Amino acid sequence: MKQVRKIIQIDEEKCNGCGQCVTGCAEGALAIVDGKAKVISDNLCDGLGACIGECPQDALKIVEKEAEAFDEHAVEQHLETQAAQQPKAMACGCPSAQIQSFSPCAKANTPGRQIPRQESALSHWPVQIRLVPPTAPFLKGADLLVTADCVPVAFPAFHQELLRDKVVMLGCPKFDDAQSYVEKFTAIFKTAGLKSITVVIMEVPCCAGLPRIVEVAQREAGTHIPFSLVVVSTRGNILQERKVA
Repeated sequence: MKQVRKIIQIDEEKCNGCGQCVTGCAEGALAIVDGKAKVISDNLCDGLGACIGECPQDALKIVEKEAEAFDEHAVEQHLETQAAQQPKAMACGCPSAQIQSFSPCAKANTPGRQIPRQESALSHWPVQIRLVPPTAPFLKGADLLVTADCVPVAFPAFHQELLRDKVVMLGCPKFDDAQSYVEKFTAIFKTAGLKSITVVIMEVPCCAGLPRIVEVAQREAGTHIPFSLVVVSTRGNILQERKVA
């Protein structure tokens, strides 16, 4: 039943999709959709505005308008559904799937800048293929690095030579579900507007499935994003770099 009440309103012009308001909403009423924060359903928003203080862009405000009445029972069901769908937090309390962008790394990712050994080029979280949603704001217009999860261990200059200026997704094509990877990348390729894809694998046979997954996803998405392949040896040397047709 609709009533005139207070509810959150989001200015999409100001919103940069950082997701801080999403984690600040105890009712789970907000989500990042197509790179912007959205109210999932009016009946989940209590209109108290706890999320407003989390927004660095001042994109949220409380307005009074006709909306569905706040429904505590619907909130409980929604939170239970979210909890069932999300990976559990690690023992240390770090939520592994919480979307984060690391603004301090903007300086590290300045094109052409040499990154010191101790400085990370990672600009976002999560990084596991299974955990990155296709709507993650850091994917928009990005140069995507898809890497086998052994590569950062074997290749000592991973941050300086491969990760710099890119967003990364990593996983294991041998032990993970290849079809779910195809579906995830298909959705990303259709919506993210990627500038390029670089796939990095180890020389071992079990890594060979990763570039094939990306190729299949490109076909299913109907995209032709520039695609490069890098092969790294088990001793940490680059054996091959080539463009993939």
